[in-house]
Amino acid sequence: MKRYRFSGLVGVLGIFMVTVACAGKQAPNVVLFVTDDHGTDAMGCYGNPVIQTPNMDKLAAEGVRFTRAYCTSASCAASRSVILTGLFGHATGSYGHVHDYHHFSTYDSVESLPVLMEKAGYRTARIGKYHLAPESVYHFNDVLEANERSTVEMAEQCREVIGADQPFFLYFCTSDPHRGDPFTPDPWDAPNSFGNRPEGYPGVETVQYSPDEVIVPPFLPDTKECREELAQYYQSVSRIDQGIGRLRKILAEAGKSENTIFIYISDNGVAFPGAKTTVYEPGIKLPCIVADPRAKQENAVSDALVSWVDLTPTILDLAGIEFDEKRFHGRSFFPKGASSPSGGKEVYASHTFHEITMYYPMRVVVEERYKLIWNIAWALEYPFASDLWAASTWQSVYRSGGEVYGARRVEDYLHRPEFELYDLEADPDEVHNLASNPDHEATLKRLKEKLKLFQRNTRDPWLIMWDHDASLQGTGVNL
Repeated sequence: MKRYRFSGLVGVLGIFMVTVACAGKQAPNVVLFVTDDHGTDAMGCYGNPVIQTPNMDKLAAEGVRFTRAYCTSASCAASRSVILTGLFGHATGSYGHVHDYHHFSTYDSVESLPVLMEKAGYRTARIGKYHLAPESVYHFNDVLEANERSTVEMAEQCREVIGADQPFFLYFCTSDPHRGDPFTPDPWDAPNSFGNRPEGYPGVETVQYSPDEVIVPPFLPDTKECREELAQYYQSVSRIDQGIGRLRKILAEAGKSENTIFIYISDNGVAFPGAKTTVYEPGIKLPCIVADPRAKQENAVSDALVSWVDLTPTILDLAGIEFDEKRFHGRSFFPKGASSPSGGKEVYASHTFHEITMYYPMRVVVEERYKLIWNIAWALEYPFASDLWAASTWQSVYRSGGEVYGARRVEDYLHRPEFELYDLEADPDEVHNLASNPDHEATLKRLKEKLKLFQRNTRDPWLIMWDHDASLQGTGVNL
């Protein structure tokens, strides 16, 4: 097994120009496969011996599996805007959800990855969950329709795009394993379906799991309700896996396997309290597999620190498209299409909203060992996404008056200090806050300065809150 560890720097804003490099060479196709609320906790290749994910595991065996890959916001729409722009959401207006009354939207001056790929001669297509706005910024040539809960059906709908002569960029986004509607169960202790249904889906083998066999991660309570929900979650993930297998089979039938880069990621962590919407590791440290058949990688594992803000420049590099690195906040982790990945000295997270009613801005820096969370609105009670609050996993603890939720006290989950400093090597579950420990005063100071510099470089409006001077808000003060 190969293992890589590299370092690098995070890019800053600049001017972008795109041209096709290596003229005369056949441009590679690119598949960006994005699942909805999937953590590393439920994949065989990431160490879960129970869940059946043979196609995900095969993809990892043929490429590079990243162990320290991070989204920037543990919320669907906010995360997806970063994936397709290479810019942090606080710099593009993509603060939270797009749909319904939430109505956040990316500034119309931003050029997204599909637009840049089209300019470089690619046919761009998307299928499944979109959750972005406006369409003019995130424009695709083709919008394909299929049931977003059936990756097998979705894969079949991609045959024409895959079979065409033009190089393609396929943005393939499932609604699995997001929690299913209705989000509020009746009775309260019934497990959510996670999109599963008794009749199953055409062409999909239903893979069911016993609540007794699932693995309860440390951030969750080991209760009957939690185990039942995890069993449903596993089933949804196994459905995704079959779609990966079908999509790769279609690529092979079209003779495109050897020239198609396949990237597998999730937008944020699993939809349980303690992961999704939080910036704790289960919420933002996610699966990332890059299989580039041209690199001839096998069972490669990279510990490089990489971020979803790096994905747009990475894909452009892998596609051989020249660009100005200063245009993006992220940096390519396959610079100039290199076969071996590289990462940064640190990665950053920037979460502000999930739903419009969930204002709780957090800024994060993660180094090799230490992680600092700045809870900017720490005086507020931590807000719940509506579906996570209603989840039987949370309700079983809440209704019983339980004091502990997973590895964390309920009180600590609901009421957080302004700063949380964790030693990820000694305390991977992020339970022991070192921010007030005199022995870590220098580390706290150093990471605070890194956060401030990051906010300045990315024009974060919340930089102003370091001084806690609310009178300056909304005055249009330049950073």
